[in-house]
Amino acid sequence: MQVKNKMMPYAGKASKILGGWVLMGAMLAQSGFAQSTAPLALKANGIQVSTLDNGLTVVVKPDSKAPTAVHMLWVKVGSMDEVDGYSGIAHILEHMMFKGTPSVPAGEFSKKVAALGGRENAFTDKDFTGYFQQIPSSQLESVMKLEADRFANNSWPDEEFIKELEVVKEERRMRTDDAPRSKLYEQLEATQWLANPYRRPIIGWMEDLHSMTPNDARDFYHAWYAPNNAVLVVVGDVDVKQVQDLAKTYYGALPRKVLPVRKPRTEPPQHGVRRVSLKAPAEQAYVLLSWRVPGFTGFDQEEHNKEALALTVLSAVLDGYEGARLDRALTQGPKSVAQEANSYYDFAGRGPQIFMLEAVPKAGVDLPRLEERLKAQIQKIAKEGVSDAELKRVKAQYVAQAVYKRDSFFNQAQEMGAFWARGLPLDTNDLLMGPLEQVSSKEVQAVAAKYFSDDTLSAAYLLPEPLDAKTQTRQAQAKRMAGVGR
Repeated sequence: MQVKNKMMPYAGKASKILGGWVLMGAMLAQSGFAQSTAPLALKANGIQVSTLDNGLTVVVKPDSKAPTAVHMLWVKVGSMDEVDGYSGIAHILEHMMFKGTPSVPAGEFSKKVAALGGRENAFTDKDFTGYFQQIPSSQLESVMKLEADRFANNSWPDEEFIKELEVVKEERRMRTDDAPRSKLYEQLEATQWLANPYRRPIIGWMEDLHSMTPNDARDFYHAWYAPNNAVLVVVGDVDVKQVQDLAKTYYGALPRKVLPVRKPRTEPPQHGVRRVSLKAPAEQAYVLLSWRVPGFTGFDQEEHNKEALALTVLSAVLDGYEGARLDRALTQGPKSVAQEANSYYDFAGRGPQIFMLEAVPKAGVDLPRLEERLKAQIQKIAKEGVSDAELKRVKAQYVAQAVYKRDSFFNQAQEMGAFWARGLPLDTNDLLMGPLEQVSSKEVQAVAAKYFSDDTLSAAYLLPEPLDAKTQTRQAQAKRMAGVGR
């Protein structure tokens, strides 16, 4: 049986589950928000951090349980760093990073990694862009040399860009335009945020893609791809000193850059519900509710950080395991109204955070009724709190998932890279164990009462229309592409 887990803080949309180590949970169980313990935690976890003279952060975590390693390069630039008219530029540049350097022609990068016995890919998020290789640890130097080369010397003819841009346009058609729920979510984001750049889709608006030029991507690359805007993360069967020496050899000569100024784009207050509906060929209706809530910004005593932990627990109580509150109240029994119901909380990010509920109605149930049933579950917690048994269960699950997380070098590297990009300690997930253990029913009840009024709600309805054969084929292709990388 697959166990849901909605309590683990997000690394990003592609990876919701982050973990930590039980040892640190025990160490911090009585410490609360002990910011001063962060350096000790890094040492205890074996994480070694250094910085090259050009500003590149180098993170190494040795783990000898298998003769493999993960090499990741993260750049602190994503779709939130784009400007209007250029949406999707961070993502298309990620594609173009595979299109060659003076010494590695287009298409050869992936072939070379495969020849080393490895696999590789990349991803673009609102907050960051990442590139990775999973290889036998004996081949680390070879992939580091390849990655450093394209980071410093990415180069391709205009024709390569024009061809790849058509690939991205088709990706948008398949994953968004032909995927009604994705399209609805895109429209919800554009409605929920008026000023914040999170309103733009990562893949870009189609009209912006139509007008994009090769020099747009080159300019974005030269502006943001700098060692002082990046972190190198290596996890696996490696020697720390050797990795640091290799990083200096292959990345150390890259020049530091003056980065573009990141201007604050503060979202104005919301004073009333915002609604969007989408008519699209689909098999099922769908409702999506999203509230603006605090995100986690660090280990201090600020109220919003404590509330972020309570919101994490709230989401887990609603939908953190099979038979949690949303399942019991909405999908089970003779009075059930939904085929499925879920809760999501974006724990941290460079921009504002949201708490979402979603559901697919059963036949004969209209969306306003389903919306009210979803809201009622939070309202019930706001009035009554949650039981000690629920708190104990979701906290125990958190610790269990943290242990399982140690099995994957990739997940460990992804966790540290995402936390770095968002300005949090690399071992944030470990440091969270103590504070999460201390979250009380009253604190969960307080955030449920404080943040879930219509004043901060954005609601989206998918209104299904008939499916024709062509649309069914396209949507089936879109489902197959879901979760597939570049």
